Amino acid sequence: MLDFITAILSNPAFILGIIAMVGLIALKKSGSDIIKGTLKTVFGFLILQAGANIIVNALIPFSSMFTSAFHLSGIVAEDNSLVAAVQKFLGRETALIMVFSFLINLILARITRWKYIFLTGHMMFSFAGTMAIVLDQMGFSGSTLILIGSLIQGISMVLFPAISQPMVRKVTGNDSVAFGFWGSSLISLSGLVGGVLGDKSKSCEELKVSKKLDFLKDMSILMGIVMVCIYIVTALGAGKDIVLKLSNGQNIFLFSIIQALTFVAGILVLLQGVRMFLGEIVPAFKGIGEKIVPGSKPALDVPIFYSYSPMAVTIGFLSAMVGGLIVTFISKFLPVVVLPSVIGLFFMGGAAGVFGNKAGGRRGAIIAGLFLGFSFSILIALAYPLVDVTKYGIKGLWFASSDAIIVIIIMRLVGKLFGI
Repeated sequence: MLDFITAILSNPAFILGIIAMVGLIALKKSGSDIIKGTLKTVFGFLILQAGANIIVNALIPFSSMFTSAFHLSGIVAEDNSLVAAVQKFLGRETALIMVFSFLINLILARITRWKYIFLTGHMMFSFAGTMAIVLDQMGFSGSTLILIGSLIQGISMVLFPAISQPMVRKVTGNDSVAFGFWGSSLISLSGLVGGVLGDKSKSCEELKVSKKLDFLKDMSILMGIVMVCIYIVTALGAGKDIVLKLSNGQNIFLFSIIQALTFVAGILVLLQGVRMFLGEIVPAFKGIGEKIVPGSKPALDVPIFYSYSPMAVTIGFLSAMVGGLIVTFISKFLPVVVLPSVIGLFFMGGAAGVFGNKAGGRRGAIIAGLFLGFSFSILIALAYPLVDVTKYGIKGLWFASSDAIIVIIIMRLVGKLFGI
């Protein structure tokens, strides 16, 4: 039963489908509407996931080429791989923290003014594993570890969406959804910085170009051209031998172009999924808010914001890459070399671009992305000595979620005060 419940909670498509079904039932919709709304929610999220997987698979060879091109070795921030690797040591603790934290989230949403229900399953899993690792290294075990981890995660599942909600309202123009992603506070802060230093009157979506270059106003075309250039330059820097190995003998230029365009195709698939599942989950969630947890809002994953300013996603990602690279090249002054986490920088940097564009226009998007890439990477480098994951036989990976890293820092500081 525990394995079944954990499997459900770790699959966001199931979670969102169940939430949509319960909401529609609470609204007393017809059987036909309940079936359609539930399945369309699941379909939309599966399309979103498929787009995200396409993006990740296109970025993996890019990361390898980048490392080879610049002859750097260090750590890559990747939560899910890290947490998955420790499951043979802390699998039971991770599962129980995940289950109990969700129940605590529901209770807090019911009895407090923080009406947020965190629905991003893979984020719940990664945070639960993070809590298990940190508390294990602090000397806790068994029921004490599970209790403390569940309480911290349950509180975080309403606290961080609450922190980000003012910026979310600015981006979406309403209060119907919240931010259920363990990088939301840094993304929101980056948007605020972009707003302070930017110019709100000039949006990324209003770029003026001559008629001969009018095709550049299409987000997918611009992103395709930019990504092809980036992939080709990186591939040339990595060298023919490395690229041939990654591509199974494919021509270096053809491989770079196909991977770059596949990345863009993934973005387009992801955006379609976002539109589809939001169109179903938001109306259905009104049933949850009205009947079960009055006034509650679904806290959803980061891609839900990309459709509000697709051009800013590209600008934010590229700026975040620059910010991350700056940290990589000054890492000799830091506790560890932080290699650019291209996947993390895309998802977080893209959202920072959207938030920055809303608050400060094109300049705001650039500044927000740059700030996020730099602060995200520097936070990882400075916090790295606090948790030794090599204890579990893991090398080259560390935590990637900025909100979780902030919680880690607080936990270690509190532990030090009490001699733990």
